[in-house]
Amino acid sequence: MANSVRHFFLPTLNLWFGIRLLLVTGAAIFVFTQMLVPLRIEGRSMEPTYHDGSLNFCWRWRYLFSEPEHGDVVMIRFAGRRVMLLKRIVALAGETVAFREGLLFVNGRKVDEPYVKTSSDWQLDTRTVEPGKVYVVGDNRHVAMNRHLFGQVERQRIVGGILW
Repeated sequence: MANSVRHFFLPTLNLWFGIRLLLVTGAAIFVFTQMLVPLRIEGRSMEPTYHDGSLNFCWRWRYLFSEPEHGDVVMIRFAGRRVMLLKRIVALAGETVAFREGLLFVNGRKVDEPYVKTSSDWQLDTRTVEPGKVYVVGDNRHVAMNRHLFGQVERQRIVGGILW
């Protein structure tokens, strides 16, 4: 037992060890750059669902064979490759979206949003989501509208879905 523990923590440095090390390193780089992108959440726009400073993963392959749906929380490429936004999809292409007295209306019907915990006074005239785009907004509606980044986003800017 003691010998196997010692061998685990102090392996023999030979060709097979080097090959295993390269394979594990390559697999980790692939998984954490192409499949599961780690992200640290900065800001309060998605509270109380996702908290400032928490850690999560973006599943980049989530929309490989499917399209985004209402209620999906997605990571959106905002600027370059490093600046991302975390938002919830509330309307799809061709649908109308509006806010009246803080309540969300899609296609003229009030949307039940159990993830929104605070009331707001948001007002937004009805608008139609353009083809190839989705309408996104954060969960924290307590803050004034002019302090939020939300609206129509091109489908190609969606990097993936949040893992949990």
